[in-house]
Amino acid sequence: MLWGLPLGHGDDLDVAVAAPHRAPRRGGIRGRQVMPELVMLRELDGFRLTSPASTWAMLGARLSVRSLVRVGDAIVRVPRERGGHRRDDLQLASLARLEAAIAVGRRPGVARLREAIEMVRVGSASPLETDFRLDAAADGLPEPELDIEIRDARGVLLGVTEIGYREYRVLVEIEGDHHRTSKEQWNRDIEKYAAYVAQGFEVVRLTGAHIRGPRPTATARVREALVRHGWRLGGS
Repeated sequence: MLWGLPLGHGDDLDVAVAAPHRAPRRGGIRGRQVMPELVMLRELDGFRLTSPASTWAMLGARLSVRSLVRVGDAIVRVPRERGGHRRDDLQLASLARLEAAIAVGRRPGVARLREAIEMVRVGSASPLETDFRLDAAADGLPEPELDIEIRDARGVLLGVTEIGYREYRVLVEIEGDHHRTSKEQWNRDIEKYAAYVAQGFEVVRLTGAHIRGPRPTATARVREALVRHGWRLGGS
């Protein structure tokens, strides 16, 4: 949670000590003993804590593969400033760092970690985007590009879209509630989508209900758009 990762809110504080010291046992604390060679430490706002990559690897014993992919995507994401400028310096860890955290030695959950790392991608900005991407892959859709800069013929940046299939002129926008509640965001979206359409793209707009609702329709909607633009399952 201190790293801002999508883990939900637990009731206990997780406190680790290096072996051979004994893990603390008291109310409100989940104590654990760790082998020093399996973790790297960082300091954040005065707290000494495990690095993002080590934290991810330690979660292999507790999280599902899908949850590990969500957290991994959040760690390797490269944030952008308003206006679209990438901030590589704000990336919590690279894919190589996650792979190294798996490789340092035997740890609980290593099989899940190895399965998850194959699906972690740079570019997913939210757990919803990760869920759509994983569902789309499971349903046989082609691998999309993530965090794409869309420019016109003169090279002017029209916008940054989360998920896209530029070969088929299909872009996917996953919209949280702030797209509806923020007037500024709403107006910006209208201008951006109009610019995309003018460049020959079809924009598929999805919400959480399309992705995680009782009857998810997200991948079907995107599949229909891809087919309209020439994609065929098993072919180009």
